[in-house]
Amino acid sequence: MTEAPCRLYLITPQRLDPFAFRDSLAAALDAGDVACLQLRLKDATEDTIARATEILMPIAAARDVAFLLNDNAALAAKLGCDGAHLGQTDGNHAEARRLLEGRTLGMTCHASRHLAMEAGEVGADYLAFGAFFPTETKETSHRASPEILSWCNEMFEIPSVAIGGITAANCAPLVQAGADFLAVIGAVWKHPQGPAEGVRAMNAAITQALSV
Repeated sequence: MTEAPCRLYLITPQRLDPFAFRDSLAAALDAGDVACLQLRLKDATEDTIARATEILMPIAAARDVAFLLNDNAALAAKLGCDGAHLGQTDGNHAEARRLLEGRTLGMTCHASRHLAMEAGEVGADYLAFGAFFPTETKETSHRASPEILSWCNEMFEIPSVAIGGITAANCAPLVQAGADFLAVIGAVWKHPQGPAEGVRAMNAAITQALSV
């Protein structure tokens, strides 16, 4: 899933109308480099998630963007997604690894080296750390520092994902600490000039941080 030293990992809004969202998604993905898209529909039914996947996954696939499902490995496998992202309480991680053989399994590790080690042992394809900054997306009880990204690079060959309140204005320390991916929501979907400009701004910030 990785090609450049640091790439954009785009997460959808928690609630969306997939028909209305299609054009915004296509515009965002056409605006610059995006490694993957995570469909994150909190509290939605499986039918709702399946319908959204049916509509949105082809848009990502046409642009060679991996399509991951949040929280549910079994449903990700059933729907033919490229993989899933699981939190610490999202089912049996070893079983998820079996279900998603040959596909991407990402796992939340908060700010914990211990959880990162456990995720590595299970066979996670990436380790997600955060939140690094205050975020309106969800309540967070864990605050990570850029140091854990540097530690991850030293300890593992598994890529790291930084998440939590990341914007074009604050991402430089995370890029420079070695984050392989920056996971963003509001920085793109709530950008005042629209999602496409949000993607451009994030990619420009990543490039700038890497050039320092």
